[in-house]
Amino acid sequence: MKPRRDRSSESRVIGQQQQRQQHEELRTAVRALLMTPLMSPGHEDFAAVRRQADALREWFVREAGWQLHIDREGARLYKRPADLADPTRGLPDYDRRRYVLLCLACAVLERAEAQITLHLLGERLLLFAAEPALASRGFTFTLNAQHERRELVAVCRTLLDLGVLQRVVGDEDAFVHAGGEQADALYDVHRRALAGMLAAGRGPSTWPLEEAPITLDERLHALVDEYVADSDEGRRAALRHQLARRLLDDPVVYTAMLEPEVRAYFVNQRGTMAARLCEATGLTAEQRAEGLALVDGTGALTDVAMPAEGTEAHATLLVAEVLAVRLRQSKSKNDMEPASIGLMREDDIAAFLREARQRYGRYWRKSAREPGAERELAATAIDRLEKLQLIARDADTVRPLPALARFALGEAEIREARETRVAPRQATADFFGLI
Repeated sequence: MKPRRDRSSESRVIGQQQQRQQHEELRTAVRALLMTPLMSPGHEDFAAVRRQADALREWFVREAGWQLHIDREGARLYKRPADLADPTRGLPDYDRRRYVLLCLACAVLERAEAQITLHLLGERLLLFAAEPALASRGFTFTLNAQHERRELVAVCRTLLDLGVLQRVVGDEDAFVHAGGEQADALYDVHRRALAGMLAAGRGPSTWPLEEAPITLDERLHALVDEYVADSDEGRRAALRHQLARRLLDDPVVYTAMLEPEVRAYFVNQRGTMAARLCEATGLTAEQRAEGLALVDGTGALTDVAMPAEGTEAHATLLVAEVLAVRLRQSKSKNDMEPASIGLMREDDIAAFLREARQRYGRYWRKSAREPGAERELAATAIDRLEKLQLIARDADTVRPLPALARFALGEAEIREARETRVAPRQATADFFGLI
């Protein structure tokens, strides 16, 4: 006689498995939106985002105060940084001039048909670029020079990556080199993605001229100004959202760098906040006396990988090591002001890399071994470390921050490959993989 199965037990097991699957899918969707806040339907995790739409909206509003819009045409998480003045944020290789071109291109697309050619986009952009307000600020743009056509193509490729444009046919490189109508490309314009480009609570065109903010700082705050209830609960929610945004979007939160009111809330609540955020994102909390970091061991939730492969990445590790050594040595003396601990001039970093080239140059690309290349390597290393909030810059001086003190390089591990060699040392540190 066969034993009777306990159907209630089986149902319970199935229910637990479904809950785990739901939780994993929600975590996958949260991570995907953090890295791709403007998501097209072609994204590999878009199906999961749509299935978890209600839970995602509730979670982002509750934890970070970020609104989330999802429909069949895409998803837009309106992420807003806690620090609007952070100079390390932005698109790769973008300066102020290229951002102006990006905004002008979006203005052209807003008025365009469902399809547009690269040549027509450039012609219409020239009309906007000739505005007296831009000319008064020294901005000029033509398509006569190859480097200017290259700038327009770089903006188009950004819009392609964001899903605002979709290439139908054509070649951007031919447009850069030739510039004529025969060298062109045709794009579909996705208005849903275009409308989500600006993560603002209020559009710039909604201000009457006499009430419009004047300075850049005033404009940035006006775009993302949020209502805070005049109550203790409202102020606590605002503090919680500000800190959650830093923990989800910044490499590390240093206690000493917070405003007094924010610092008091952070010291009391950081353990609870970290546990809640880590549960939903799969991150790991690194808590120290100096601050808190949410670490991603996979390295997927970062746009600045460290450690990484390549000459610049190896140079960054070497610079980080020498700065960490200086920081530890300065702290051991216990006779220096915090603001001056471990200071190093940028010229000294370049000189250090020039000496390091003699030892490690055979592992670097050819151009990095040329005389004078150490300055470019130093600038890249400093830029990476600053984006990871491992250093602070003041004029031409670099100051290591506390997280860098836990930085170390392991023993050399040289592996021969068919055509390439890996960098001779591997890096290890608990603060690696920071968002």
